[in-house]
Amino acid sequence: MVSSSHEALHRIFQEDPALFARAVKALGVSFAEPVSAVPLTTDLTENRPVERRVDTLLRMETGDNGSFLLAVESQGKQDRDKPASWAYYLSHLHAKYRLPPVLLVVCADRRTAAWAARHVDIGPPQWPSLTVRPLVLGPDQLPVIDSPDEAARDIPLTVLSAALHRRDPDADAILKALASALKGLSADDENTASIFIELTEQGLGKTPAAELWRQIMAADLSFFQSETAQSLRAEGRAEGRAEDILLLLERRGVVVSEGERARIVGCGDLDVLGVWFSRAITASSVAEVFGETE
Repeated sequence: MVSSSHEALHRIFQEDPALFARAVKALGVSFAEPVSAVPLTTDLTENRPVERRVDTLLRMETGDNGSFLLAVESQGKQDRDKPASWAYYLSHLHAKYRLPPVLLVVCADRRTAAWAARHVDIGPPQWPSLTVRPLVLGPDQLPVIDSPDEAARDIPLTVLSAALHRRDPDADAILKALASALKGLSADDENTASIFIELTEQGLGKTPAAELWRQIMAADLSFFQSETAQSLRAEGRAEGRAEDILLLLERRGVVVSEGERARIVGCGDLDVLGVWFSRAITASSVAEVFGETE
């Protein structure tokens, strides 16, 4: 099940594609900053009943090094099937777009990051035909940004730092530096600030750092409580409640169809979601959750 924290770790590259070049400097890899970036469809499904989707896909245009494809995957846990999927993504993208693809895997968990960073050979050991070599950003790869001045110079990178270090003792200092940087934005940047406030909240997931961020938003960032910001927060709360309903039904062994899942995830009314959550505690079917049976 896709979570809000999962979404934040790849969506931030949609908001600021040039963040990729700045972030992977920590890995000792140099990419030219793009002069433009075009979002591409993330659906890599062929004409057969196998659905394959990458989290974020961008066509990056650079001034000196031409074009390349950036596929960003947010990985929350180890999955032995993923390297094969990644190999498919890269091969499919190269064949479809005739551009060099780069795979970036973003992990908030250190063990998952170490696992994802392995080079995986595909083929017999005496002659592997293909090797998957993802770039991986995890807590040990991206530095802690706890200086307000440094945070102000690169707010998107600071948001990513907060998300990846959300379980570390340094999380508090990163969030305070980020809040200070956001306060320094002008009124014209309010919509931009609201986006990064929401991405930070999503990226922190269900950690103690998330509660601290909510306290900071309620106090230090109260001036960003515009209609846009409130709408973004309401959307995030609705997503979280929908996830709670699906998790509760899963734990209780209630079967949820794809259509029912889509209806729950697509509901943005917190009052309705609250009713559904209450019913999910005892319901034996999703129809009972929706109130469609006597």
